[in-house]
Amino acid sequence: MRYDRHQIERIKSANPIQDVIGADIELTKRGSEFKALCPVHQEKTPSFYVSPRKQIYHCFGCGAHGDVVKWVMERRGMQFTEALEWLIARAGISP
Repeated sequence: MRYDRHQIERIKSANPIQDVIGADIELTKRGSEFKALCPVHQEKTPSFYVSPRKQIYHCFGCGAHGDVVKWVMERRGMQFTEALEWLIARAGISP
C-alpha cells in the first residue's frame, strides 16, 4: 500500500516517539526532552536525546538521528511500508 504525506503524519502523531523508543530503551526525562545511553554505540555518559516536541531522536555522540518511522525501520529491520504498518497496528488506527 502507498501512503500519502497526510497519512504518514497521522501515523506518526498516533505514535509518540518517546513511547515507541521508551519501549526499546530506558529513557530519562530531562526538561522537556528525554535522554539515554545511545543504543547505536557504546558510551558511559548519555548523549542520545529524544524530543517529543519535534518528534525526533538524535545522538550527539555518533550522529544517529531520525523520526519514529526511521527508529522502527532500524530497530526492527523493516522497510518503510512495513514500519508504517507496524506503527498502524501499534496505535490501533486505520490507514
